[in-house]
Amino acid sequence: MYSPKRRHRLFPPAIQRSTAFPIALVTLMLLGVTFARIGAQTAHAALYPDDRRQAMTEADASRFAGAGVLMCYSDFGTLERAAAAWLVGSHDLVVMNAHNFVDRRLVPTHPVTNCFFRIAGGDYYFDENSLRIGASVESKALHITDDWALLRLLQPTPETVKPQASPDVSDVATGARFKVVMVSPAGHSNTRLVASTESCDVYRVDEPTEGHIRRVRHDCNDGYGGSGSGLFTEEGRLIAMHSASLDMNQKRPFDIETHYGSAILFEGELAEAIRDAASKPR
Repeated sequence: MYSPKRRHRLFPPAIQRSTAFPIALVTLMLLGVTFARIGAQTAHAALYPDDRRQAMTEADASRFAGAGVLMCYSDFGTLERAAAAWLVGSHDLVVMNAHNFVDRRLVPTHPVTNCFFRIAGGDYYFDENSLRIGASVESKALHITDDWALLRLLQPTPETVKPQASPDVSDVATGARFKVVMVSPAGHSNTRLVASTESCDVYRVDEPTEGHIRRVRHDCNDGYGGSGSGLFTEEGRLIAMHSASLDMNQKRPFDIETHYGSAILFEGELAEAIRDAASKPR
């Protein structure tokens, strides 16, 4: 049995009970408003002060051929738009980021069989044995410039679904600065646009590193899901694939050393792998 003193500790006096509920209710309401504001800010957040992302149109899909989405099932069985992916060089070859399947230490994180390629309203499954990633066998870590992967489709897309031509970036000079269009067919978590395009700038093309591939530093806005977005010249030529942004949690002006996005040019071992795979009949 409870003693009176014990009971008072468990059940507060009536005056305390009468005020506790309104206080708790007000607190919950304030928390709800706060979370709603945070959610609204996140939905429209950008990495840089100027957010020029626009909804991708049917005309954009025709202009930027090969734009697709890597669809994957999460650990909870939910189908998600994981990243951008590109049909390149042939009707059965898809390029995307390696980090969709391995972590920075090259440990497998996501089986290919949990994913498929979606383009032009159709879904196409991968040959799981065809996966090739940019990192060499001797590598112990995944770098920006070897963050690429190639996969074959079990069935090619129809002739009406055009692949992107094998890219040629031989005219892109190291150190150059120029305008680009970032095409994000999988969208970004920090915008409500399902798929987007944005006019932005490459501020520098770095010296080649892993696989004789150069990194470009750009100010294109990015959010989770933007991996694999394509960087096109203003004339509509695919030259690079976005890998990651240095700081995903701050909105501030572009900085060449501390706040920028990284993309890899389609050259070196990546370009060779695409040409080699595209030239081999299935």
